[in-house]
Amino acid sequence: MRILIVEDEPKTAAYVRKGLTEHGYVVDVASDGLDGLHLATTSDYDLVLLDVMLPGIDGWSVLQGVRRQRQTPVLFLSARGQVDDRVKGLKLGADDYLVKPFAFSELLARVQNILRRGQVPRDQTMRVADLEVDPVRRRVTRSGGRIDLTAKEYALLDYFVRHVGELCSRTLIAENVWDMNFDSDTNVVDVAVRRLRAKIDDPYEAKLIHTVRGVGYVFDTRDE
Repeated sequence: MRILIVEDEPKTAAYVRKGLTEHGYVVDVASDGLDGLHLATTSDYDLVLLDVMLPGIDGWSVLQGVRRQRQTPVLFLSARGQVDDRVKGLKLGADDYLVKPFAFSELLARVQNILRRGQVPRDQTMRVADLEVDPVRRRVTRSGGRIDLTAKEYALLDYFVRHVGELCSRTLIAENVWDMNFDSDTNVVDVAVRRLRAKIDDPYEAKLIHTVRGVGYVFDTRDE
């Protein structure tokens, strides 16, 4: 799951980003309204956390710009807690409105609730060969057997499943799963793939994760 935070207060942005990252989300941050609108309308996010008072253009305008192009869920995080402000945000198309200061536990609960609404129905479980990934319950099975994954292993698998048959470079994997720039001197991606393989490939005859030497990986049912 990818979340965009549009927040100009560095401490608030860092606090929210850290908490969400610890819960397995991939998080980007924009510090002004123009950058936030650009990211929200050119990248695929599952949720946007949006402040109202922003440099460049305000949160109201960002939301209106997003709604002209996309239906990405938006949760306002704002110190403006008057009823009129909350009503305005919801009327403009926000999915929720949380007033600052807030407890992270409440924010997390609201984030999870919004994402739960937007996830694919259970009858649309993602399938590749005998592997099944249920995004609603974050449940993974292969040949009917349950596979337990860590938050990062699940995020990596989710990325692969959503890009079946595509070349997934190490750079793209690092950016989308770890929200980091890939450093060729590190092997964080390869280590994570190796651990995922041990759970979803090694015990089975048919392999799904295929290495493209020097570039990255392809996730599909083809032969090596």
